[in-house]
Amino acid sequence: MKRLTLSSLLAISVLAGCSSTEEVVPDIPPSELYQEAQVSLNEGSWNNAIQKLEALDSRYPFGAYSEQVQLDLIYAYYKNDDLALGEATIDRFMRMNPGHPQIDWVLYMRGLTNMAQDRSFIHDMLNMDREDRDPEPARRAFIDFRRLLDRYPDSEYAADAAKRLIALKNRLADYELATADFYVRREAWIAVINRCQQIQRDFPDTDAAKRSLPLMLKAYEELKLEEPAQRTRELMKLNNVSA
Repeated sequence: MKRLTLSSLLAISVLAGCSSTEEVVPDIPPSELYQEAQVSLNEGSWNNAIQKLEALDSRYPFGAYSEQVQLDLIYAYYKNDDLALGEATIDRFMRMNPGHPQIDWVLYMRGLTNMAQDRSFIHDMLNMDREDRDPEPARRAFIDFRRLLDRYPDSEYAADAAKRLIALKNRLADYELATADFYVRREAWIAVINRCQQIQRDFPDTDAAKRSLPLMLKAYEELKLEEPAQRTRELMKLNNVSA
């Protein structure tokens, strides 16, 4: 009996996976399959809905349900926490359908998807709020919601996007403040000043902007720069911030 090579085993496993998928999603008319997917969506059975919608998307990429299938997939991926797949589907939809009447919703969902990627499973599980974790997904979400408000100010999703922008702005400002505090511990005073000035310039109406003032004052004092230090003291007094 011949031994199976690693490549043979991989090929068999791939074929087995394809076969099991076909068994899960039977080859029925697209209208029936779409109705079954809708039932799964309404029941919150995200995995079942995704399987059926993915089958429709692959079997009938230019069918009558094509655009709606992708919209449903975007929602199902988000609810199922399949965020990378959701983001890829959103990007594809926006590229192929830039003038779609629901493009504001798609842009809103991209913001939600990026915002969700700013979470960490470990942080959620341990109820930890880490201000120093990489905020890149939050930055992308901020851009998405800002773009939604700029392009579609009358969208039904605009009000919620505006609220989320406030939360994201505070998240980004807190990250910059944590970075400034890191530089304080390293006694990198020029870096402290630059980061604090950036917070006050980009996020002037946040709590982090006020909290950055004592750090900036310390940096000026360490560098013996009395004139900017005095201006910072005056700012702190105006904002009721203690040293």
